[in-house]
Amino acid sequence: MARVRTGVRAVRAVLATVLGVSLAATVAGCSATGGKRAEDARKAAAEGRSAVDTPRWTVAMVTHSGDGDTFWDIVQNGAKQAAVKDNINFLYAHSDEGQQQAQLVDSYIDKKVDGLIVTLAKPDAMKAAVARAVKAGIPVITVNSGSEQSKAFGALTHIGQDETIAGEAVGDELDKRGRKKALCVLHEQGNVGHEQRCGGVKKTFDGDLQNLYVDGTNMPDVQASIEAKLQTDRSIDAVVTLGAPFADAAAQAKKAAGSDAEIDTFDLNAKVAAGLKSGQLGFAVDQQPYLQGYEAVDLLWLYRYNADVLGGGRPVLTGPQIITEKDAAALAQFTERGTR
Repeated sequence: MARVRTGVRAVRAVLATVLGVSLAATVAGCSATGGKRAEDARKAAAEGRSAVDTPRWTVAMVTHSGDGDTFWDIVQNGAKQAAVKDNINFLYAHSDEGQQQAQLVDSYIDKKVDGLIVTLAKPDAMKAAVARAVKAGIPVITVNSGSEQSKAFGALTHIGQDETIAGEAVGDELDKRGRKKALCVLHEQGNVGHEQRCGGVKKTFDGDLQNLYVDGTNMPDVQASIEAKLQTDRSIDAVVTLGAPFADAAAQAKKAAGSDAEIDTFDLNAKVAAGLKSGQLGFAVDQQPYLQGYEAVDLLWLYRYNADVLGGGRPVLTGPQIITEKDAAALAQFTERGTR
């Protein structure tokens, strides 16, 4: 009987060893396969190949951008990267005229695109076009501007920063820096987001805030207008621009006017990062435009593929984030490559 028990124990030991090895090999195989798939997806994106095998859907983005606005280059960089990963055919068009922007949306509706990304800087001009897209069964995501109108217009969600909250953050930062009189430079009349930004600054800033309207499509005019204001009113100790390209114009205007005003700005690019590092600029408000483009394309892919929607009926926020001199060096490599 002792021999039998010994034999049974031996058989059990062998079976346990065999099963253990088999299970370990199976787990290792699964792990290796999953890891390989993830690595293949990363390589595909890096090499400009899609990481999915879904149909090649077409997504169009139509923004209110004027010509030469580097902010929208960053948005597009994010959108294009997501489009590569998601096997999306990405199209882009823009106009700073509300009616023309709506017409561009209509043209993409006629082309029966699979998804639309739009900005609502001038919501009244865009309302009917967005409604036509929704009626045609084209999913719409709004980005950057129009968070208050997005849901009512029928969009799946909105991706961007709350402009009023961003403005309030600027007002708080100006107070921390001891500023007493600030100039808020609006470069696009009729843009509700710009009004909200300056309105937010006014709400939290303890000092005096004045709005200055300029023609953002004419940079020499922007510089001349700011310079004239600084020459006329020497008590202005801060200038807030609403876009990265205008920060440099404000800095040049400050120099020409012999002013001591601090130059601060919304949005970030390589030149702004350099200005922060050198002390030419005080601070910047980053709303992470790369994320706005990337997430909009990615969410449309997720909606087409799996009916996923983010936000729960509320905007998906990408900002604001106050960037100062201490942050500039760490962000330099990202601004240089056009992703921040």
